[in-house]
Amino acid sequence: MTAQTHLSSGRVNISLLRDDARRLLLDSLDKCPGTKALFWDEKLSGPFGLIAEYVLLQEHEVTKMFQLQANRFPAVDAQNIIFIVRPKLALMDIIADYILKVESMRGSKKEFHIFFVPRKNELCQERLKERKVWGNFTNKIEYTVELFPVDCDVLSMELETSFKECYIDNDMTSMHYVAKALMTIQAIYGIIPNIYGKGKCAKHVFDLMTRMRRELSGNDPQVTPQIDCLLLLDRAVDLVSVLATQLTYEGLLDEIFGINNNTIELPPEKFSKSNEGGLQEMPTEPKRFLLNSSEELFAELRDKNFNAVGPTLSRKAKVLSAQFDERHGAKTIDAIKQFVEKLPHMQAAKKSLATHTSMAELVKEVTDSEMFLNSLQTEQEFINGLETDKTNAHIEDCIAKEEPLIKVLRLICLQSLANNGLKPKQLDYYKREIIQTYGYQHCLTLNNLEKAELLKIQGARTYSIIRKTLRLTVDDVNEQSPSDISYVHSGYAPLSVRLAQFLTQPGWRAIPDVLNILPGPTVEGIQKIPRGLRKRRGSGSSIQSSTEEQKVTLVFFLGGCTFAEISALRFLSQQDDAPMEYIIATTKLLNGKTFLENLQEILKFPS
Repeated sequence: MTAQTHLSSGRVNISLLRDDARRLLLDSLDKCPGTKALFWDEKLSGPFGLIAEYVLLQEHEVTKMFQLQANRFPAVDAQNIIFIVRPKLALMDIIADYILKVESMRGSKKEFHIFFVPRKNELCQERLKERKVWGNFTNKIEYTVELFPVDCDVLSMELETSFKECYIDNDMTSMHYVAKALMTIQAIYGIIPNIYGKGKCAKHVFDLMTRMRRELSGNDPQVTPQIDCLLLLDRAVDLVSVLATQLTYEGLLDEIFGINNNTIELPPEKFSKSNEGGLQEMPTEPKRFLLNSSEELFAELRDKNFNAVGPTLSRKAKVLSAQFDERHGAKTIDAIKQFVEKLPHMQAAKKSLATHTSMAELVKEVTDSEMFLNSLQTEQEFINGLETDKTNAHIEDCIAKEEPLIKVLRLICLQSLANNGLKPKQLDYYKREIIQTYGYQHCLTLNNLEKAELLKIQGARTYSIIRKTLRLTVDDVNEQSPSDISYVHSGYAPLSVRLAQFLTQPGWRAIPDVLNILPGPTVEGIQKIPRGLRKRRGSGSSIQSSTEEQKVTLVFFLGGCTFAEISALRFLSQQDDAPMEYIIATTKLLNGKTFLENLQEILKFPS
């Protein structure tokens, strides 16, 4: 992986967070002198690639890296074995099995170390003691990295199950990690003066932050504030936007193929090369690509509606072709020299164009399919409040064809949310059809969806009020040259981003009825800035001031956010008269499929 210089290109230098996390990691490794083999929790190896590339780890005597897997005992010749893991009980058993296996081998003398990310818990400690291996660790380190830099304006905590933990398990531990992450942000970028939030989790994080700051006893970081406002948005406040199919380029790549830690794996056929005989070499391994703003073309394409991607690629191809044709007109030494100097950039642009043309073709194969278009039409009918009050024929067809369960649940949940719940007979019918078609083992999943209020009995019709008041649905959206955030879903504006937009101008005090309808408490607070570091503050009802330069708001999604929501916030930042620039932090980047998969729970029957 190349050095991530793009992280420093925004108004707030995200690379400072990366550098801080990298320093902590290398300091922890240096506490284990000698050669090292790292055993990674598979959920952490990708995120840590955003902090420190393997070449850097090698400079600190890391010789081997393995994924931590059950019943796998690879031979290691390094002096130190380091386990880098989340505090999960299942992982403790895998670690214990490995240590006992190594210790049973004659002549094997290893030093064992464990790094808990972000911190250890008592249950894990007790489990390792039960397995009689707790005393085998030379170092037991809490590696307190909370935020991984995804891009120059995006941070992720990689807590994929935080919504389930908060709303299904009633475990708010992840919100404690969020509060700690925000304290780290304030230590690096200064105290954030204005805090707003909506939802149960937002209130919990705000209370924790207030307590943590009080415990500092006035020892605040002496840093000029770089972030003007913090907006805490609970995922439960806006469940429609996470379930709606994303229609931006990056959003669709994530929906169809999955993007993890900026990496996507694609079918290799589209990227095969011809050999000397003209025959195509057919690779068998998935083709991996790194996607971030360091690539010029992807930075331009990522936030566009997919219908605008083809014309953009076509224009780029014509410009590039004209640039290559310039060589025919280069007659003088100086002209030839200028062309040769531009050639490496042009060749890189040509390769990038070919890659994204192939990616777009793969996406188009899916988006042109009848199955995709029928589901999208059904979604958009629900979002617009059409045909929500009766059993849907397309959903029935999907069940009859035994389409993937998550796809079916996504549509039913969307219908329930847009209709403020389903009629009792309607809900019972859907549940009965699912259980009869997909099996009784999915009862727990349905129960989880009801706990999270994704499925519920019909109540007060609040969605239609919110939709009309905040103009969530927009007719005649210009997908090529949009003027509103609703382009990211071809006519639907994410409620979460509308709330951010209204907070900036005219202020939340203009929409009290909407805030009262939305679930959970509304948060509004001011943090005092240390004397000498204070800026002039705007009015209490709005964080926008036309007389000042563009301000910065950190929008923190508690429970995950989508690439489409990020694209919508970037769109707001990039408008000519934009009063606000947005940085996005989230517990996890996800889409409707991965969101529901985290709520899925299989009932296991005795064998």
